[in-house]
Amino acid sequence: MEEGRPIFHQIAERIENDIISGSLPEEAQVPSTNEFATFYRINPATAAKGVNLLVDAGILYKKRGIGMFVNEGSREIILKGRRKQFEADYVRPLVLEARKLGIPESQLAEMISAITKEDIA
Repeated sequence: MEEGRPIFHQIAERIENDIISGSLPEEAQVPSTNEFATFYRINPATAAKGVNLLVDAGILYKKRGIGMFVNEGSREIILKGRRKQFEADYVRPLVLEARKLGIPESQLAEMISAITKEDIA
């Protein structure tokens, strides 16, 4: 777990990452809050808070008496939200800084293209 970020957010993000990667496909059962609590050595209520964030977002749903499952379309919901966040966190500040520096859009696109061609580790 990372310092400085709420654990329940990290639990939700881990589940999202597993959905994006395909290791938790649609209709797959998600580990229980007790399993998360045991694995991360946290309070089950903290784990439940992370899972409930995803229930509220429509990514997970509960089968009464069985557990939590990945909802249909969850991967696309997550990707859409993360792309929007990526734009806000990275693209918008990049474009604003480029404008301040007088870098035209075409040159910025060339810079990005050159970087994507590099072998980035």
